[in-house]
Amino acid sequence: MLIDCPHCGPRDLAEFSYQGDATRTRPDLASTDTKAWLDYVYHRPNPAGRHREFWQHAGGCRAHLVVERDTLTHEIFTVSFARKTSGGDAA
Repeated sequence: MLIDCPHCGPRDLAEFSYQGDATRTRPDLASTDTKAWLDYVYHRPNPAGRHREFWQHAGGCRAHLVVERDTLTHEIFTVSFARKTSGGDAA
């Protein structure tokens, strides 16, 4: 699988590190809702099909990216810098 880094161009998957689901929203830091925090920290969906994920170009420019890909076919639709993408926790 090739990921087209916006800074470095197309690179092999071996240069990247998966960082998690880019569609999740962290609860408010002041929240004391235990269920919300347990869901955020421990419960992971396993979607089949088109999905947004955080990746880091660890073996290259070290940029954090949002990759939209099909989890069944591994087809990549879009790749963008995480800071320029709305939604999720692009911290």
